[in-house]
Amino acid sequence: MPQPQSQPYQQELPPFDELVALAKQNPEAFSQFKRQMCEEMISSASLNMQQRLRAQQSHIDLVVSQCKNPNHINVILMREMTIQMVKFRDALEGEVSQQQAVVIPFRRNSDEEWR
Repeated sequence: MPQPQSQPYQQELPPFDELVALAKQNPEAFSQFKRQMCEEMISSASLNMQQRLRAQQSHIDLVVSQCKNPNHINVILMREMTIQMVKFRDALEGEVSQQQAVVIPFRRNSDEEWR
């Protein structure tokens, strides 16, 4: 008899208008809520995926921290997601590209010795 598949983790979000009000009235509480929801979702993933998801969330947090306003955040996150979807599509189609690193050697200053 086949084993029943486990249900994916479902998060319940407050209504959009409540989230907007929270973000306007108490930005710190909204940020805390957002971090908590992200952590819950990451923790619900398999153990071997959690590290990758935390790294991805860290990257998103870094990118968002450099944005100027909510519209800028949306544009930048859409660009990031598009890049990831292209990589995913390429991997599914077997077109995994290897990027070559450009190695730039250090030049020794003639006045200094290597130590």
